[in-house]
This record gives sequence, structure tokens and C-alpha cells, in this order.
Amino acid sequence: MPRTDNDTWDLATSVGATATMVAAARAIATKADNAVIADPFAEPLVRAVGVDFFTRWADGEIDAADVDLDESSWKLGHMPDAMAARTCFFDLFFRDATDAGIRQAVILASGLDARAYRLAWPADMTVFEIDQPEVIEFKTTTLAGLGATPTADLRTVAIDLRQDWPTALVEAGLDTHRPTAWIAEGLFGYLPPAAQDALLDNITALSADGSRLACEATPDAPQIDKEQARERMRRASAKWRKHGLELDFTDLGFEGDRTDVGTHLENLGWRTVGTPMRQLLADNGLASIPQNDDAVSVADTIYYGAVLAK
Repeated sequence: MPRTDNDTWDLATSVGATATMVAAARAIATKADNAVIADPFAEPLVRAVGVDFFTRWADGEIDAADVDLDESSWKLGHMPDAMAARTCFFDLFFRDATDAGIRQAVILASGLDARAYRLAWPADMTVFEIDQPEVIEFKTTTLAGLGATPTADLRTVAIDLRQDWPTALVEAGLDTHRPTAWIAEGLFGYLPPAAQDALLDNITALSADGSRLACEATPDAPQIDKEQARERMRRASAKWRKHGLELDFTDLGFEGDRTDVGTHLENLGWRTVGTPMRQLLADNGLASIPQNDDAVSVADTIYYGAVLAK
């Protein structure tokens, strides 16, 4: 079902299911030979969600080569390495931010992110997680049932990012006079273009001088035939559906012209550095992901690190 401006979801449906897919990829990456990440909560969280396809994939019962469309530029088989590289990027971002003295962090659209439970935070660290109420409740309850406890002062903010989340965040205790470390991981494509810009504007308004932001964005590729790309995604989704994944990825994002994230941040006063996924893969000793000129692949995604100078 196509997205609407006020839709909601849980971790087994719509956008929420992509969070479960990402957690399954982290679970596979954690079990890999010479693993570069360790997320002990990923697999039990995926099991708790109960989407059979993702559970079987995390268990190794599904071979991505049997599921993926050969000509697709976004493949299930690429995800474990890609999510491992992405996880390393955001983990390192938080480590550098806390080493610089930042003591409050915000994880936007936190999904099944378990950083508040698995990272070694400073003793006086406060971590805010923002997501849909159903998502927050599920993860909090499931991790408590597993005996997991946060490694920081964790404050959950159960609200949709298309609503007045800045007020809810401040009411939860964010100190706008102190620097904040923000991450927006796997988020922008699931927001309407105007909501993406508003999110960055709100982050800036809530941030003190010296705040940091890490995020990712798909680069603009005007040479790509968008209808051809949609058709390729429809066929990939149809093949996944035959193996039990009832999720049409062509329905999950919002189309429309988007502001370039790096340019928008620079205009707001952030000093920004972008690194493509292909570089993150190489930096972590992970296999490269093929690229071609007629599609945007996961290897083309740009990861931004930014520091605010007000």
C-alpha cells in the first residue's frame, strides 16, 4: 500500500519492516567470519518481531542468491556487508562525539537500533530515542524481557517525526544549550521531501554550537530512468514475495525533488564531510558492491558527518 502523510506502522509492516530487515542484516554480519560489528541484540529482536522471512534469513535458511533479482542494484545479498559498514560509521561517530565531550545524543527513527544498550557510553551520557509509539514500546519491552539494560540514561520519545517531535524531545529533557550528537540512519528516503528539509531545520534549531550530526542520503542521479528503476524494484519485490516477504519496496518511499543534504546542511551552518558507502566498505575490509551507470546502488549512498558552528 502506498505511503500517506499520516500513516503508521509496527516492526512487521511498511517502513517498520525495513528496520527489521536491517536488524537481520546486522545479525548476519555479527556472525560473519572476521566480523567488524558485534550486535548481540539484533537476532533476538528479529525473532521477537516474528516476520518469518527475516528470521529464516538471519538463521541462514534463506540464500540471498536465490531471492535476489540479478539485474537489481539493491540486493539482499549486499545488505550484511553494507549494514556492517554503516553500523561502523555511526558507532564511530558516537565514539568521536563523546570523546569530544558531548554528553547527549539523539537517535532519530531508532527502530531496532540497540546502541543505547550495546555501546560503552560515558557514565554521564543521556541518549534519546525517537520513533513511532508502537516501535518504542516493542523494543523497550522485548529488550527488558531479554534482561538487557541501557548503558546510558535512556529516554524514549514516542512520536512520529512528521509531528511536533522537537517539543516532545525538549520535554523529555534535551538541553538545547549544550552540544548534541544526532544520527539519522536509513531515514531520509522514507520522509516526504519537505519533511526531510524540516527535519534538518529542526535539528539545527535545537542544536548548540559544536553539535554533531551523522546521516546518510542517496545522491541525485538525473541520468537515471526513474520509471525503469521503479519497474526493476517492482520485479525484485515480486521475487522476494515468492519467498515469503510480503513487502513492496516501491511503496515505501516518497517521490519528488529533494534538496541536496550536504548543501542544505552547509547553508544551515554545518561543516560537512560526505563519504560514499564504497569507501566505508573498503575502509572496513568488506567486499565491494557492483555499480552501474543506469541505477543507483547501495554503494552510492553518501554518509555525512557534520559539526555545527553557530
